[in-house]
Amino acid sequence: MTDVSRIADFATLLIDNVSRVIVGKRPALELLTVALLCDGHVLIEDVPGVGKTMLARAMATSMGGSFKRLQCTPDLLPNDVTGVSVFNQAGARFEFRPGPVFVNVLLADEINRATPRTQAALLEAMQERQVTLDGETRPLPRPFLVLATENPVEFEGTFPLPEAQLDRFLMRIGLGYPSAEDEKALLRALRREHPIDTLDAVTDAEALLSAQRLVWDVHLDETLEDYLIRLVTATRSHADLTLGASPRASLALARAARALAAVRGRDHVLPDDLKALAPHVLAHRLIVRPESELRGRNARGIVAQLLESTPLAL
Repeated sequence: MTDVSRIADFATLLIDNVSRVIVGKRPALELLTVALLCDGHVLIEDVPGVGKTMLARAMATSMGGSFKRLQCTPDLLPNDVTGVSVFNQAGARFEFRPGPVFVNVLLADEINRATPRTQAALLEAMQERQVTLDGETRPLPRPFLVLATENPVEFEGTFPLPEAQLDRFLMRIGLGYPSAEDEKALLRALRREHPIDTLDAVTDAEALLSAQRLVWDVHLDETLEDYLIRLVTATRSHADLTLGASPRASLALARAARALAAVRGRDHVLPDDLKALAPHVLAHRLIVRPESELRGRNARGIVAQLLESTPLAL
């Protein structure tokens, strides 16, 4: 068995198992698996009730990992995320009580309802995979995946994520409403008990960490590297944007393309891999000029335009 086939088999096993709970959303599950293989975090932006929380639970269960849900509210404090040191009178010393961030899969529900101070508490954890408290640095479990959700409809009482926070999400995805056929299958599946209650682990953390290392063996041709750089550079000089994609975005797109190629059973990246991932990896990192927004321009539309206008080869 080749290295790439090991990744493809891992992905198929994981996606098929999660599909028992999340019906009809295989493209979104593929993107989430790509993020998992890239050791990246995902921002899920969608309306309530489409299965965002259940998706996170199913993913954690399928890979035999721990799962915690953090409901973000304006009164949530940073210590509620990272943990706190409590004085033990019996032992006359401080003891650290870990917060929900010490987990394999953390669901930060409605993250934009937390205050900027609390949002910032996630920054070190998401980027460095560690928490520093009272002068002591504590590593987080591996793997560590943050799935954050946002409701794109209700903005009252919310705190928009700053650019530095958004840039730490590998990609932004949405689930969308199910088709009539899928919703009918969902109704039938929930007649007696929820499928999540009978879901079993089909892999483990060690298999995931091994697959993450193998992703780097997927070949990304130099011509595609040049195309990726042209695409990212074009966002930095676009007339409708005040902020283009960062170098972190270039690295994220290259790694995600390798993972997607492996998930689809290839040992090399195709242009279609980059084009399929660009809207999910780049759009949330861009800031559109206010006057352009008034003309109906948005980040995803600009990425789509750049994908059409940027030449694949010079």
